[in-house]
Amino acid sequence: MTPDDIKEALKQVKYPGFSRDIVSFGLVRSAALVDGTAKVSLALATSDPKIPLHLKQEIEKCLQSLPGVKATVVDIAVAPAAKATPTGGNLAGNTSAPKTIQYAVAIASGKGGVGKSTFAVNLACGLAQILTAKGRPGKVGLMDCDIYGPSVPLMIGLEGRPMVEGDNLLPMEKHGVKVMSMGFLVDDNTPVVWRGPMIMKTIQQFVQNVKWGELDILIVDLPPGTGDAQLSLVQTLPLDGAVLVTTPQPAATNVARKGGLMFQKVNVPLLGVAENMSYFLDPSGQKHSLFGEGGGQKTADSLGTVLIGQVPLIQEIRAGGDAGKPVVVSSPESEAARIFRAIGEDILSQLARKHLP
Repeated sequence: MTPDDIKEALKQVKYPGFSRDIVSFGLVRSAALVDGTAKVSLALATSDPKIPLHLKQEIEKCLQSLPGVKATVVDIAVAPAAKATPTGGNLAGNTSAPKTIQYAVAIASGKGGVGKSTFAVNLACGLAQILTAKGRPGKVGLMDCDIYGPSVPLMIGLEGRPMVEGDNLLPMEKHGVKVMSMGFLVDDNTPVVWRGPMIMKTIQQFVQNVKWGELDILIVDLPPGTGDAQLSLVQTLPLDGAVLVTTPQPAATNVARKGGLMFQKVNVPLLGVAENMSYFLDPSGQKHSLFGEGGGQKTADSLGTVLIGQVPLIQEIRAGGDAGKPVVVSSPESEAARIFRAIGEDILSQLARKHLP
């Protein structure tokens, strides 16, 4: 049995709280079968003493089921996970994120199709308006980590290629928001067909090799799910919080809850749940719950957090994204824009309270 055979078998062992296995996460340093003894070594960084013990038990169980294995030796090197902020945490202890970013907040969803990127773009633009009014223009960043389907450039109205300064990319800017996206780096007709390590490397470069400058807040638009991009982010950028975006129906809220549990597993505080497409407003102003109601609140309650806002299903939000003029910018006095800014104010207030001495 070769080392590759052992590693292939170890793909059955999942990292606690994730659907990905320890091999694809790059945690297995070596594997070998010597005189009937299967020897495996791992390296990980965590502050949770239960994780190494759990992994050791699962690895031993996996190895003992292999033909020709009479004994097992599992060596796990554990480094403490460093924290770069009072409340944020990460899995790998990599805190090489820019020190010029005051707060970093992830916008996530368990599944696609809930309007997460639309929410992230409008939230970023709303935050830019809030901070500009406070005399701090240009202090909002938006990092599009949806590697496979980057839609932020279209929604915020940017195209072209970012400038390069030395070893760093310079983010592009629109509506007072500094933006970096995979959409700037590939052609529209070129699909991104990448495996996990390439995704992890790209996200690390978006954090470490983009000259963001001084930011009050960096909004990070994550792809759906709990895979490579999510793990790479918490390994690279200590997050101060996460916002879960869902629609009201159980098909969305059940998966969103799993996304929330993932952030709790890696010690990222949940700032709240945002319910998108919450209701439809007809011309008379009457509300219609097209996708049901109460799902966002139930998700927040189950995760021990708050419902941070309900965004209506209106044509102006969709049209603004298609035209590259988010509704917060095109109709700043509209009800939708007011809701996005209120969510932004709530997030800034929570972050300030969490970081009080």
